[in-house]
Amino acid sequence: MYAQFFVNRSYQFNQNQENFQHCIIGGNWLMLISLIITLSCLTMSFGFELYLTIPQQITAHIATIIFAAIFKMGYVIRCVGVHGLGYKVF
Repeated sequence: MYAQFFVNRSYQFNQNQENFQHCIIGGNWLMLISLIITLSCLTMSFGFELYLTIPQQITAHIATIIFAAIFKMGYVIRCVGVHGLGYKVF
């Protein structure tokens, strides 16, 4: 079983398996944080646009694109870790 957000110290892993565990954990955290930031940028862009200036809206729109791409990179990092441990389901 691989760890989701924290390293599970109850299992004995070799160095290679531990590196893949860190890929999974890092990818999960990257996806979680970028998802929260992306949703907050979308809320700012489309929910509270009347209260924001034009430069703030532009920044929120650009940040939405950037953090959505970071979410995808986190998923790829997670997939590398899961594949490295030999799992077929990602």
